[in-house]
Amino acid sequence: MTLPPATLPLFLTDPYRRTTKGIVTGHTPEGGVILDASIFYATGGGQPGDMGVLTFDGQDIAIVVTLKGEAGQIVLVPASPDILPPVGAEVTQTLDWDRRHRHMRMHTALHLLTVVIPLPVTGGAIGADKSRLDFVMPEPPTDVPVLNAALNDLIAQDLPVSEEWITEAELDANPALVKTLSVQPPRGAGRIRLVRIGQGDGTVDLQPCGGTHVARTGEIGQVQIGKIENKGKQNRRVSLLLS
Repeated sequence: MTLPPATLPLFLTDPYRRTTKGIVTGHTPEGGVILDASIFYATGGGQPGDMGVLTFDGQDIAIVVTLKGEAGQIVLVPASPDILPPVGAEVTQTLDWDRRHRHMRMHTALHLLTVVIPLPVTGGAIGADKSRLDFVMPEPPTDVPVLNAALNDLIAQDLPVSEEWITEAELDANPALVKTLSVQPPRGAGRIRLVRIGQGDGTVDLQPCGGTHVARTGEIGQVQIGKIENKGKQNRRVSLLLS
């Protein structure tokens, strides 16, 4: 069976696009819908897949999660596989924007959390209201109010958030760019996407990332470092709450 072509990830170049057209290029055996181009982010890197609606022939099809498929495909999973738009059909994609935007704010805030807690990251998860990072941290911090103030100060500076690309060889020459021990940047395409917070000498963070982010840190709003849990001899889980 011939696989549909890879899906163009529109969310990488335009994370603020809330609706767009798309052409159905295939279905999965489980009833997922594959499009030629997607504004729906597929689950990965600790960020949940997007939800929303596909509209076809006057019908709204609820999308409950978006996943990565084979060979670069993005799979939109409907609430029910009973009625699917056929291959070749044009559909309208509409994001659950409030949920996506909170993920964008949270994801950018977690990058800043690695700035105020400059320790190796062993895992993480993004939620609409609460997120977390796991750090190699044998002892819990004693200055949480100071860390919290530093984090919110970076947010209040309204720093620009941008992307750039480097080759895999350039990443190999600068391995310190990778802060997350549990998730390595995907390889095989020949280039790696970096997310930069700040610019020039004012850069505060630069690391590989395939997720969606806000355009400026001021858009994140107020955050608060929450519970810090012991997750093993060397690991601490730091929660982050979005106001």
